Amino acid sequence: MALPSGPHRGRPAGTHPHLQPLRRADVATFDVEPFTVDARRTWFEHYAETGPHRLLVAQVEGQVDGQVAGYATSGPFRLKPAYARTVETTVYLDPTATGRGVGSLHYGELLDLVTAEGMHRAYAGVALPNDASEALHRRLGFRDAGTFTDVGWKQDRWVEVRWYERALPWDTAARSGD
Repeated sequence: MALPSGPHRGRPAGTHPHLQPLRRADVATFDVEPFTVDARRTWFEHYAETGPHRLLVAQVEGQVDGQVAGYATSGPFRLKPAYARTVETTVYLDPTATGRGVGSLHYGELLDLVTAEGMHRAYAGVALPNDASEALHRRLGFRDAGTFTDVGWKQDRWVEVRWYERALPWDTAARSGD
Protein backbone atom coordinates (compact mmCIF):
# COMPACT_ATOMS: atom_id res chain seq x y z
CA MET A 1 0.00 0.00 0.00
CA ALA A 2 1.64 3.23 -1.13
CA LEU A 3 0.51 6.24 0.82
CA PRO A 4 1.14 9.89 0.17
CA SER A 5 0.90 12.15 3.15
CA GLY A 6 0.03 15.76 3.32
CA PRO A 7 -2.00 18.39 5.08
CA HIS A 8 -5.76 18.43 5.13
CA ARG A 9 -6.05 20.92 2.25
CA GLY A 10 -9.25 21.04 0.31
CA ARG A 11 -11.51 19.61 2.98
CA PRO A 12 -14.99 21.12 2.72
CA ALA A 13 -16.29 23.01 5.75
CA GLY A 14 -13.47 21.77 7.96
CA THR A 15 -14.46 18.12 7.91
CA HIS A 16 -13.05 15.03 6.28
CA PRO A 17 -15.61 12.39 5.37
CA HIS A 18 -13.20 9.53 6.02
CA LEU A 19 -11.82 10.47 9.42
CA GLN A 20 -15.03 9.63 11.28
CA PRO A 21 -14.66 5.85 10.81
CA LEU A 22 -11.21 6.02 12.40
CA ARG A 23 -12.73 6.82 15.81
CA ARG A 24 -13.11 3.24 16.91
CA ALA A 25 -14.76 1.94 20.02
CA ASP A 26 -11.41 0.95 21.54
CA VAL A 27 -9.15 2.97 23.82
CA ALA A 28 -6.75 4.20 21.11
CA THR A 29 -8.51 7.56 21.41
CA PHE A 30 -10.32 8.92 24.42
CA ASP A 31 -13.29 9.95 22.31
CA VAL A 32 -16.46 8.38 23.66
CA GLU A 33 -19.05 9.76 21.22
CA PRO A 34 -19.01 10.03 17.43
CA PHE A 35 -18.00 13.44 16.14
CA THR A 36 -20.62 15.82 14.83
CA VAL A 37 -19.75 17.94 11.80
CA ASP A 38 -19.45 20.99 14.07
CA ALA A 39 -17.16 19.16 16.50
CA ARG A 40 -14.99 17.92 13.63
CA ARG A 41 -14.83 21.46 12.19
CA THR A 42 -13.62 22.74 15.58
CA TRP A 43 -11.02 19.96 15.68
CA PHE A 44 -9.72 20.91 12.21
CA GLU A 45 -9.45 24.58 13.21
CA HIS A 46 -6.69 23.69 15.70
CA TYR A 47 -4.34 22.92 12.82
CA ALA A 48 -2.64 24.94 10.10
CA GLU A 49 -0.73 24.18 6.90
CA THR A 50 2.32 25.98 8.30
CA GLY A 51 3.70 26.37 11.78
CA PRO A 52 4.13 23.80 14.54
CA HIS A 53 0.48 22.68 14.87
CA ARG A 54 -0.27 20.39 11.95
CA LEU A 55 -2.61 17.68 10.79
CA LEU A 56 -1.33 15.25 8.16
CA VAL A 57 -3.73 12.76 6.63
CA ALA A 58 -2.50 9.61 4.90
CA GLN A 59 -4.71 8.41 2.08
CA VAL A 60 -4.44 5.37 -0.12
CA GLU A 61 -2.57 6.52 -3.22
CA GLY A 62 -4.62 7.09 -6.35
CA GLN A 63 -7.80 8.11 -4.57
CA VAL A 64 -8.51 11.84 -4.53
CA ASP A 65 -11.03 11.61 -1.72
CA GLY A 66 -10.43 8.00 -0.90
CA GLN A 67 -9.78 5.72 1.98
CA VAL A 68 -7.91 7.28 4.86
CA ALA A 69 -5.16 5.13 6.33
CA GLY A 70 -4.55 7.40 9.30
CA TYR A 71 -3.46 10.78 10.53
CA ALA A 72 -0.70 12.41 12.55
CA THR A 73 -1.11 15.66 14.49
CA SER A 74 0.93 18.09 16.52
CA GLY A 75 -0.62 20.62 18.82
CA PRO A 76 0.11 22.73 21.87
CA PHE A 77 1.46 20.79 24.83
CA ARG A 78 0.05 23.28 27.36
CA LEU A 79 -1.38 26.77 27.01
CA LYS A 80 1.17 28.66 29.14
CA PRO A 81 3.64 30.69 27.02
CA ALA A 82 6.71 28.92 28.43
CA TYR A 83 5.54 25.72 26.66
CA ALA A 84 5.42 27.38 23.21
CA ARG A 85 8.37 25.33 21.85
CA THR A 86 6.88 22.01 22.99
CA VAL A 87 4.24 20.02 21.07
CA GLU A 88 2.02 17.09 21.87
CA THR A 89 1.86 14.65 19.00
CA THR A 90 -0.62 11.98 18.01
CA VAL A 91 -0.59 9.26 15.41
CA TYR A 92 -3.63 7.18 14.60
CA LEU A 93 -3.87 4.40 12.02
CA ASP A 94 -6.82 2.49 10.71
CA PRO A 95 -6.36 -1.14 11.77
CA THR A 96 -6.00 -2.17 8.10
CA ALA A 97 -2.99 0.17 7.70
CA THR A 98 -0.88 -1.11 10.60
CA GLY A 99 2.30 -3.09 10.10
CA ARG A 100 3.02 -1.59 6.66
CA GLY A 101 5.34 1.27 7.56
CA VAL A 102 2.61 3.90 7.23
CA GLY A 103 2.96 5.10 10.83
CA SER A 104 6.75 5.40 10.68
CA LEU A 105 6.75 7.34 7.41
CA HIS A 106 3.81 9.58 8.24
CA TYR A 107 4.71 10.31 11.87
CA GLY A 108 8.34 10.80 10.82
CA GLU A 109 7.22 13.44 8.32
CA LEU A 110 5.28 15.25 11.03
CA LEU A 111 8.29 15.21 13.37
CA ASP A 112 10.47 16.61 10.58
CA LEU A 113 7.97 19.45 10.05
CA VAL A 114 7.75 20.45 13.71
CA THR A 115 11.54 20.23 14.04
CA ALA A 116 11.88 22.61 11.08
CA GLU A 117 9.56 25.00 12.95
CA GLY A 118 12.06 25.18 15.83
CA MET A 119 10.23 22.99 18.32
CA HIS A 120 12.36 21.68 21.19
CA ARG A 121 10.40 18.66 22.51
CA ALA A 122 7.56 16.43 21.39
CA TYR A 123 5.38 14.48 23.83
CA ALA A 124 2.94 11.69 23.06
CA GLY A 125 0.52 9.73 25.22
CA VAL A 126 -0.19 6.08 24.43
CA ALA A 127 -3.29 4.46 25.94
CA LEU A 128 -2.33 1.05 27.30
CA PRO A 129 -2.08 -1.65 26.26
CA ASN A 130 -0.81 -0.78 22.78
CA ASP A 131 2.41 -2.62 21.95
CA ALA A 132 2.44 -1.44 18.32
CA SER A 133 2.20 2.26 19.23
CA GLU A 134 4.82 1.94 21.94
CA ALA A 135 7.18 0.25 19.47
CA LEU A 136 6.53 2.97 16.88
CA HIS A 137 7.35 5.73 19.36
CA ARG A 138 10.56 4.03 20.46
CA ARG A 139 11.55 3.42 16.82
CA LEU A 140 11.13 7.15 16.13
CA GLY A 141 13.38 8.18 19.03
CA PHE A 142 10.85 8.74 21.81
CA ARG A 143 11.72 7.59 25.31
CA ASP A 144 9.44 6.59 28.18
CA ALA A 145 8.68 9.63 30.35
CA GLY A 146 6.26 8.00 32.79
CA THR A 147 2.81 6.50 33.14
CA PHE A 148 -0.43 8.11 34.30
CA THR A 149 -2.48 5.40 36.00
CA ASP A 150 -6.26 5.23 35.78
CA VAL A 151 -6.39 8.58 33.97
CA GLY A 152 -9.27 7.93 31.58
CA TRP A 153 -12.56 6.06 31.83
CA LYS A 154 -13.62 4.20 28.68
CA GLN A 155 -15.43 0.96 27.95
CA ASP A 156 -16.33 0.53 31.62
CA ARG A 157 -12.73 0.52 32.79
CA TRP A 158 -9.91 2.81 33.78
CA VAL A 159 -7.20 3.33 31.17
CA GLU A 160 -3.52 4.06 31.78
CA VAL A 161 -1.50 6.34 29.50
CA ARG A 162 2.25 6.00 29.05
CA TRP A 163 3.90 9.27 28.07
CA TYR A 164 6.80 9.43 25.65
CA GLU A 165 9.11 12.34 24.92
CA ARG A 166 11.48 13.08 22.08
CA ALA A 167 14.13 15.77 21.96
CA LEU A 168 14.01 17.68 18.70
CA PRO A 169 17.03 19.39 17.17
CA TRP A 170 17.01 22.96 18.40
CA ASP A 171 17.45 25.63 15.74
CA THR A 172 18.69 28.75 17.51
CA ALA A 173 17.66 30.88 14.50
CA ALA A 174 14.05 29.90 15.20
CA ARG A 175 14.30 31.41 18.70
CA SER A 176 13.99 35.01 17.47
CA GLY A 177 11.48 36.85 19.57
CA ASP A 178 11.95 34.66 22.67
